[in-house]
Amino acid sequence: MKLTRKAALVMAAVPAIVLITPVGSASAHGYVSSPPSRQAQCASGAVPNCGGPEWEPQSAEGLKGRTDCSGAANNFQVLNDDSRPWKATDTGTSLTMTWTFTARHRTRDYEYYIGGTRVGFVDGGNAAPVDPVRHTINLSGFSGRQKLRAIWNIGDTPMAFYSCIDLNISGGGTPPPTTTNPTPPTTTTTTPPPAGGTWAPNTYYATGATVTYGGSSYKCIQAHTSLTGWEPPNVASLWQKI
Repeated sequence: MKLTRKAALVMAAVPAIVLITPVGSASAHGYVSSPPSRQAQCASGAVPNCGGPEWEPQSAEGLKGRTDCSGAANNFQVLNDDSRPWKATDTGTSLTMTWTFTARHRTRDYEYYIGGTRVGFVDGGNAAPVDPVRHTINLSGFSGRQKLRAIWNIGDTPMAFYSCIDLNISGGGTPPPTTTNPTPPTTTTTTPPPAGGTWAPNTYYATGATVTYGGSSYKCIQAHTSLTGWEPPNVASLWQKI
């Protein structure tokens, strides 16, 4: 009878062990690792005493549409604190970012914002990401110290993952005015440059070129070579609706 009682006690303990084991991997997702986002700086120790992001930089998760760096987790609020000594990455008007994933969810898209301006968009095709995931975005129209918010929007849930990257942008800002030869005072009529046809990716557009997209006309205000995700409605720093 003693053996039977011991065996029963052992069997009763097994389910508890099984339930506890998987907890450590429950919060595995993704974040921007290069250039180092705020949570990457916490995880590396570059910025100390961060709390949650030190151990799980991949878990700044919240509902889609948030405008902060932390997601919904209370122990990630440190990522919203601009007074922390975050290290800023020096960059020109083009920036390439690398994502690190610890769970590869189906992806709706990736979005990149400076303030309220969306400066980048990449369609995820509702597919799981395959390493390496790198995106290059155009930062024309911005200069100096800026906070870039990167968002990974999941395709099959209402959730998203957030990363903020501190930058020092050089070579941005408003383009200097064009110098022209003096002309006698006359009454002039301003006419737009010749239309450049329908907007297309991988095409060079000079300042002043005009295109049509989605039934509207746009004027190029910063010379560039277009990329998918830089459609005129998405990049106010490159195109002006006319």
